Amino acid sequence: MAKKKWSSATAEPSVQDKPATLKDLLRPDIVAGLKAQADAMKAEEQARKDAARAEAEAARKAEEKRLENDFGHLLEKSKLDWRKHK
Repeated sequence: MAKKKWSSATAEPSVQDKPATLKDLLRPDIVAGLKAQADAMKAEEQARKDAARAEAEAARKAEEKRLENDFGHLLEKSKLDWRKHK
């Protein structure tokens, strides 16, 4: 029995044999418009996240300032070891 030799050229698909993608099927101006829309949506999402982060930071600072003026909170927070301050 003779052994079959496998050719590496038939195992690799050529560039023309690859299936067409959606990007290949659409016109370049439509692809550019979709990319611009995606970039705008990403920028909007980032701006929304930054605004939420800034709002949370402002709320945290306001709460911290309110607690600094609350004598009960400061008394609970302070350490009762007065020997250090002699």
